Amino acid sequence: MKKIVLASLMAVLLVVMAACGSEDKDTKTETEKESANKEDTTITFGVTPWTSTIPPTAIAKLIIEDMGYSVEEVKADAGNVFVGLSRGDIDVFMDSWLPAHENHISKFEDTIEEIAISYDDVPTGLVVPTYMTDINSINDLAGNEELFNNEVFGLEEGASGATRLINEAIEGYGLDMTQVNSSEGGMLAQAKRAISAEKPVVFYGWRPHSMFKTFDLKVLEDEDNKFEISTIKVFANNGLKEKAPDVHAFLTNWGTTIEIVEEMIQTMDTDGTKAEVLAREWIENNQDKVNEMLGK
Repeated sequence: MKKIVLASLMAVLLVVMAACGSEDKDTKTETEKESANKEDTTITFGVTPWTSTIPPTAIAKLIIEDMGYSVEEVKADAGNVFVGLSRGDIDVFMDSWLPAHENHISKFEDTIEEIAISYDDVPTGLVVPTYMTDINSINDLAGNEELFNNEVFGLEEGASGATRLINEAIEGYGLDMTQVNSSEGGMLAQAKRAISAEKPVVFYGWRPHSMFKTFDLKVLEDEDNKFEISTIKVFANNGLKEKAPDVHAFLTNWGTTIEIVEEMIQTMDTDGTKAEVLAREWIENNQDKVNEMLGK
């Protein structure tokens, strides 16, 4: 009788052990499947040619890669980034400037969504070197257009928000000037040539940017409020939440500061340190903030 009972207990124990083993195997398989699914899912960032886009994109990219996803970048001007977002070719854009990009947002509002504010209270406008002591407001440009060869240097035409605001300022203030569009680098090269010779020059300026460290500049007073204080927002394609719910949740909690972005830009410009290196350093030094954004 004892042998029968012992045999029964052994049989039950074997069944339980087998079940536990099967459960562990199934659990492991599900974990492996989830990891594999993430590796097979690529999150695509839109990256404009502006330095302000690079630091937040680099930080978010590394965090998402740490989450197990593949990440790619698509370089384009702002207009084409929003087109890519609307089509689903681009998942995320970290550097949308409001109100400058309102025309893009309204055009694609059915296919894109605002998911976070990155930082706000950002000054933008027309800037001149501080040695131009008699030019302190946009109104002061009127009657002095020839000093500047009747030119205002701006960004590429694809940055239509900034382009539009500058043209509206030229028209609104009645200036006999034409906007000369170029890349950010091209615009700053023009500014550098003029400033090196202490010649008059007026161009589009904003923070965060190293231009205010590289040159002694002042933002011209804007009595008619043609240039508004900007808010920087994160936009995503509507399909991101379904494609990668945890990435969407992370970006919903996203937030940085103008000082962090500007410090990274200055370091990149000063010693050539790559954005990825600075981003990894920031992540390691701010793990509490990263965990907060990840909802941990």
